[in-house]
Amino acid sequence: MEKFTAKTLEDLLNKAAAQKGVAVEELVYFVTEEKKGILGLGSSVTAEVYCMDDVKEFIFNYLGEFFTGIGVDIEIEILHEDDSFKVMLDAENNAILIGKNGQTLQSINNVVRAAANAEFKRRFRILIDVNGYKESRYEKVKALARRIAKTVQRTRVDASLDPMPNDERKVIHQALADMPHIATQSEGEGSARHLKIMYKEDKD
Repeated sequence: MEKFTAKTLEDLLNKAAAQKGVAVEELVYFVTEEKKGILGLGSSVTAEVYCMDDVKEFIFNYLGEFFTGIGVDIEIEILHEDDSFKVMLDAENNAILIGKNGQTLQSINNVVRAAANAEFKRRFRILIDVNGYKESRYEKVKALARRIAKTVQRTRVDASLDPMPNDERKVIHQALADMPHIATQSEGEGSARHLKIMYKEDKD
């Protein structure tokens, strides 16, 4: 994050907003130092300031440096909405970026999200997709979960799915939320965390 210093916080934010080309309301800041002067003389405030365009630029540069480092030519497109960033990647060999069962892609997701959260001291929702793989994967896991949920409805026997990353579990939670007599729950730790689909008599 970039540091700014001015006599007052208001002056500091106006200065940062002008430099970044955004409204003051779009800024996020953390005051790092405040000096009190005598009769207003010598007083100053220093703060770390950023806007969402800075986060977008950070993600772009972080991925660019990473793929340059491993010698992979990559196209990067980033869409931003509220605190969410959707990053679309496209390379000559997308299969390498995705990895077996999407594990490499998930690792890239985790590293970039952790780096952005640490840099800006805030939790962001960042989804990195490679040539539409994630969207296709979501549709597949939702279809699988619905089939298993229908079996649970019929047999009243709970079922556990294979371990999967948090974003895929969330998609299934949402997909099954309105199914009669069906509830979902995440169980396990780390890479073994998985989703359990349960029969609930009292859920209409």
